[in-house]
Amino acid sequence: MILNQCKSKIGILASKNGVWMHGFFNYCQRRTISSNANADLVVSILGPPNAGKSTLFNRLMCKESNRAYRLGSDKKKTRSNARIGYRSPSKRSGGAIVTPVAGTTRDRRECIGRVGGTTFRLVDTAGVDGEKIDHAFGKQGKHSMDGAMIRQTMEAAKQSDLVLLMFDARLGVTSDLAETVRWLRKLSNAGDQQQHREIVILANKLEGDRWASMDSNVLDNLAEVSRAGFGEAIPISAEHGEGMVDVAEIIDKYTLEKRQRFGLPLTNEETYKKNTDDDNEKPLQLAILGRQNVGKSTLVNSLLGEERVIAGDTPGLTRDSIKVPWLWKERPVQIVDTAGIRRGLQRERSDEIEDLAVLDAMRAMKLADVAVLVLDAQAQYIQRQELAIADSVVREGRALVVAANKMDLVVDDEYTKHDFAKAVQEQIEVRFPMLRKTPVVAMSSLLGHNVKKLMPTVFEARDRWARVMPTGVLNRWLQDVMEEHSPPSQAGRATKIKYIIQTKGRPPTFLLFCNVSELPVNYLRYLTRHFQDSFNFFGMEVRLVVKKSDKNPFGNKSNKKSFVGIGGWKGRQKRMIAQLKKTGMPTKKGKRGKRSKS
Repeated sequence: MILNQCKSKIGILASKNGVWMHGFFNYCQRRTISSNANADLVVSILGPPNAGKSTLFNRLMCKESNRAYRLGSDKKKTRSNARIGYRSPSKRSGGAIVTPVAGTTRDRRECIGRVGGTTFRLVDTAGVDGEKIDHAFGKQGKHSMDGAMIRQTMEAAKQSDLVLLMFDARLGVTSDLAETVRWLRKLSNAGDQQQHREIVILANKLEGDRWASMDSNVLDNLAEVSRAGFGEAIPISAEHGEGMVDVAEIIDKYTLEKRQRFGLPLTNEETYKKNTDDDNEKPLQLAILGRQNVGKSTLVNSLLGEERVIAGDTPGLTRDSIKVPWLWKERPVQIVDTAGIRRGLQRERSDEIEDLAVLDAMRAMKLADVAVLVLDAQAQYIQRQELAIADSVVREGRALVVAANKMDLVVDDEYTKHDFAKAVQEQIEVRFPMLRKTPVVAMSSLLGHNVKKLMPTVFEARDRWARVMPTGVLNRWLQDVMEEHSPPSQAGRATKIKYIIQTKGRPPTFLLFCNVSELPVNYLRYLTRHFQDSFNFFGMEVRLVVKKSDKNPFGNKSNKKSFVGIGGWKGRQKRMIAQLKKTGMPTKKGKRGKRSKS
């Protein structure tokens, strides 16, 4: 079944000018990972707009596996956040963006869900507009945003084992819900025999028990939706968590059935913990950042070889940060497509959706190993907002790679991609001296030109960023630097750097032990430049921390607390005081003293 689905993509990929053949194989590999061939249950949430799908998605999300670590920059408003210019919304969330506005969700967002000890793949989708389902694959909807949203929702339903069809029970069966039910019934009848798909209807926004009274129209709505052929609707409240026990029982039931079909253990909690705790199997976290309408989503689709995220000419199409698992040459990657980041002055004060989107993009940057900053080559220079994004990446300690997109639109024949890459490097270096020789890849993601050079550059940046230097190599380098250019004296006293060690990687941080508490800024910059040239730590910030040390750390230390007995030094003091009170003389080498009778 997977092979037949992959074969159907050959014509689509071949028709796109400039898309190379390896995109097809990447698509097959990714579908093999995320399709129903694995043992994890795939659960998608469908329904009309503003039915509460994203709220249920956030409630079923496994907070442990999808957590956003609280970093130092989250505790207070740093200068980098002020440069980006996003405001802190009233509702902070690491999940899908939730607002009262219908149509907030556009792309399908995947994560790991969990109820009790059962883990599964959870997919959030855009609201289904019944009138536009038939036009999604037509000429009018082929290049429209609404058509792309519906195609993403349909693709999520086709790949799912369990479809949770949600609707607002207070509104009843609307035309959008009726059209969605009709399409799902057609999908079930035309499905593959190997595809086991179940559809469960959830009646949302039923808090408390007042809706069950005789004068309420909710009971009539529940009776009407039960005629759809998918069984009786389950009353829930995604916002307040009511009815989640019934949803958990359904997910656990179909998870056990699927694992029995594959002959696997009935629980996947041990495998889940093993996969999440294995550092060698952790994928490379790659965040795609940039301003609006620079081609971030098009770049993601070009890398994956399929229409995974919505892309178009309209600025601000992407809202949620979409995480996509991927295999690049048998190496796991989690690529994250983020929303475009505009200056705070260009955004409306009442637009909470854009603030949440920017906040989600910054969270993706903070959790990434490598951040790819996408530029528009038509501008022929890096703009101020893009410099602010690069500043945030550096201050957060991430590795930076610049992707100069839309090189096919540069009409000047004499202005080549190498000229643009060199110009961008010079502009970044003038503004941020620590970002010398930042790797720049000039490309055209729409046509696929030079996109294949991005991932090797990204992995090289990650390897540099995570490298651990031997202490002996560092001190030999320090000795050569001191001989070439020693630090200036301070207060009439010669400044000495005794030795250097690396305290951690990611980002690379080094500790300089000196006879002074701090070094001049100019000399630290000189050390940083010399260090980057010697060990190729380009595209990231090399952090050199100075610590004053008056003693030789490698000298012999007298162990004053040796042979103190049980309880350590405090225990010995207590025993001495007790012996002194008892005999009048302190103990010596474990022998009791005697009071003289004179």
